Amino acid sequence: MTAPEDNREFDVIVVGAGIAGPAIASGFGKQGRSVLVVERDLKEPDRIVGELLQPGGMRALKKLGLESCVEGIDAVEVDGYEVIYCGKPVHIPYPLIDPQAPKGPRVKGRSFHHGRFVMNLRKAAQETKNVEFLEASVTQVIRNPHTNHVLGVKTVDRAGTERHYFAKLTVMSDGIQSKFRKEYTSKRPVVKSHFAGLILEDADLPAPRHGHVIIGKSHQPILVYQVGTHETRILCDIAGKMPSNGTGELKRHLEGNVMPYLPESIKPSFAKALATQRIRTMAAQFLPAGVTQTVGLVLLGDALNIRHPLTGGGMTVALSDTVLLLDLLRPELVPDLANAQAVDRQLHKFFWQRKQLGSVINVLAQALYSLFAGSDENLEILRKGCFRYFELGGPCIDGPVSLLAGVLPRPFVLFCHFFQVAFYAIFLNLFDHGIVGFPKAFLQMFTVIWTACVVFLPMMWEEAKWW
Repeated sequence: MTAPEDNREFDVIVVGAGIAGPAIASGFGKQGRSVLVVERDLKEPDRIVGELLQPGGMRALKKLGLESCVEGIDAVEVDGYEVIYCGKPVHIPYPLIDPQAPKGPRVKGRSFHHGRFVMNLRKAAQETKNVEFLEASVTQVIRNPHTNHVLGVKTVDRAGTERHYFAKLTVMSDGIQSKFRKEYTSKRPVVKSHFAGLILEDADLPAPRHGHVIIGKSHQPILVYQVGTHETRILCDIAGKMPSNGTGELKRHLEGNVMPYLPESIKPSFAKALATQRIRTMAAQFLPAGVTQTVGLVLLGDALNIRHPLTGGGMTVALSDTVLLLDLLRPELVPDLANAQAVDRQLHKFFWQRKQLGSVINVLAQALYSLFAGSDENLEILRKGCFRYFELGGPCIDGPVSLLAGVLPRPFVLFCHFFQVAFYAIFLNLFDHGIVGFPKAFLQMFTVIWTACVVFLPMMWEEAKWW
């Protein structure tokens, strides 16, 4: 749908129609706000991440009235995780809906092809009253030359036609590679590693309908999860310099550093995919959220905040942020989005309140990646301790998986579990070394707890601070 040429003024302009863009456009439209969504390319996107929606994301989708968007795309219900460490598995189911009913149902996530889900979100937004779509590129953000307030955007379509559109509020949700992010926040994405991805056909998974995290001696996490009835995504983490795909170096890397650590049942489909498919790659980045100081504009989704894809929390954060922002800017609280003071007051609440969930998922993703991918001896001790902690079951699984699932937005609970893992790892290390190795293990008590602090506390501080 193209915005009519005679309609250039809206309550809200949304730049980008990935996950957060259509969701917030639909929400604003239902509130009676006039909305223009500007998207560079409305064809189905093709990405190798953004394919697993945690239970917390499903809750947010339901609050938005968009739960039907996971229907009709061959989405697969996700029941939890299977962590395989050096060939040994531990089962981590999602938490119970009602903790007081031990035999009751558990929360569920969904996994799917990213592009199909996005197209359903766009369709839902396009069918929402008051929402219009424009396929064009935003070339400039229009500002008031005297106050610097954002007034709208300048666009150019494929025919080269330039137009200006104005709005009381502009939502910048143009994704990981945001074109305008650097103009409104001092935060910059940091590349932590890269993923190489393939699709496995009819893979025989150790635990169907579960996300698999596989960690071998190479210290490179491997993620495996279904994206359809017959299709399974595998993402192989690669730290350091990315091997060349064109020369075949990347293929040889996957054969030598991934294949040996896969469960035997997956190896045939992985070998077939390596032989027949183009290996897809993408950077795994980290971007802590920063407060936007520009009146008339708010960043949302990956334009605002990125975490390592290891825990699959990106869409959950984006959709939960969308729910919160829509609630804080609802007409009962902000009748007119042109009221800059009222909007600014609500946006400050948004940036603070979103930290409850966002900080948990962000810190968990970065901390687990540091633990699973680290190669020094202290991280190896922590990694073993983490796996053995999960083996204890009960609260040692329920707490961490509730945090990961996005249904327990409590940073203090994350803090407690992380350091329980650290102290349990120290205890196991002392026990495993015995009397002969006690002096070394005793010294490692201090280096391990120091490493745990270095891994966890700076990230928690980054999330907790205001600016």
